[in-house]
Amino acid sequence: MASTWANSADLHLELQGPGTRRAQLMHALREAIRSGRLAPDTRLPPYRGLAHDLGIARNTVAAAYAELVEEGWLTARQGSGTRVARRAVPAPADPVRRPSGPPRPELRHDLRPSSPTAAAFPRAAWLTSARRALTAAPSEAFGVGDPRGRPELRRAVAEYLARARGARTDPDRIVICSGFAHGLRLLAEVLDGPVATESYGLDFHRECLHRGGLRTVALSIDAHGARVDELPDTGARAVLLTPAHQYPTGGALHPRRRAAVVDWARSTGALLLEDDYDGEFRYDREPVGAVQGLDPERVVYLGSTSKSLSPALRLGWLALPGSIIDEVVAAKGQRELTAGVVDQLTLADLIAHGAYDRHLRRMRQSYRRRRDLLVRTLASRAPRVRVSGIAAGLHAVLELPAGTEDAALAAAHRLGIALDGLRAYRHPDSQMPVRDGLVIGYGTPPDHAFAAALDALCLALARSTA
Repeated sequence: MASTWANSADLHLELQGPGTRRAQLMHALREAIRSGRLAPDTRLPPYRGLAHDLGIARNTVAAAYAELVEEGWLTARQGSGTRVARRAVPAPADPVRRPSGPPRPELRHDLRPSSPTAAAFPRAAWLTSARRALTAAPSEAFGVGDPRGRPELRRAVAEYLARARGARTDPDRIVICSGFAHGLRLLAEVLDGPVATESYGLDFHRECLHRGGLRTVALSIDAHGARVDELPDTGARAVLLTPAHQYPTGGALHPRRRAAVVDWARSTGALLLEDDYDGEFRYDREPVGAVQGLDPERVVYLGSTSKSLSPALRLGWLALPGSIIDEVVAAKGQRELTAGVVDQLTLADLIAHGAYDRHLRRMRQSYRRRRDLLVRTLASRAPRVRVSGIAAGLHAVLELPAGTEDAALAAAHRLGIALDGLRAYRHPDSQMPVRDGLVIGYGTPPDHAFAAALDALCLALARSTA
């Protein structure tokens, strides 16, 4: 027998099988309740509405409801409508099958790097900006989106980068994307030849380039950042650097090297891809300006809100040389498919009205206090461990005695601490000696849990480096 179905905001039912329409409806409702699709106290549609959706008589629905009330599946009270009875508890679902093997320790302390404090997201300011932006937005903003991004956000980003990061760009050279990785994937579609990367960096950034068909070559790093003097021997047509705060080891690119990499790009026609990681969070002196300001025609600036606000926003931007704007826009597509218009408009308002700057100043002070507590705690309780990379950002590197990284990771795992080992960041083709260390993020734990996280970290270090 052909099935009849109803699908409304309240209910989805299929009437099929033998018997009258009333019997089929009662069977469908019992199964929906028994399986848990209709939870206790769920309000059912009125007789007329359900009868119309199912194409059956109103009296048939009324009779089915009445009989199920008598059976105890439903309740009916004047003014409250017909609802699933609270005692009609569904049978428990089949247990989830978990992989065999030893149990995994409970995650108690999240010290993974690169994430901001989730509880510090400026909800009130974001809500104010969202309301203001939606009120002022033109109707066309809610049509098919421009792949370059909303003009309001491109104007705000261009102004912010010029003022706060020393960049030289304009709104026509800004392309909005859904984060740093998305921007890098777009660039991978338009670049040619090998790309040089720092010997220590995020593996998924290298993977973005590899998926675009590009080979990566490793540059050595030291206390002054990447050894850009190695570039002429690599054959690279682009180089990806973190000049403000090398990730993860922490040094800023030396001024002479900043000038040298721009000179290399000019002389070879290559591009510098500037990951401005941690550009806003510098603690011991004024922020180092973006390299992009030295030559906007040879440097691509990549930024995002992942550290400044939240990785959940999925908003980023590219400040592009004029020579590749059209190619990048074409790679993104004919319409905006990645960055939501409401979030774009809200962020533009947040920047334009100064709330973004106020949030950054507040978080800079908060993260510096956390960094200082981390350094003091380790100096007192783990004096054999050297802390580096602390001038900026949301993480520090704990340099361990040779051969102890695996033991430290295992000890942290047993104590329920999530963190990274330094070797995981090493380019597989790097010629640099392997270094043992831990990369510790101090942005993620909530304020009330940070001291306990440091206690657990010190215990793990004591057990692995004694």
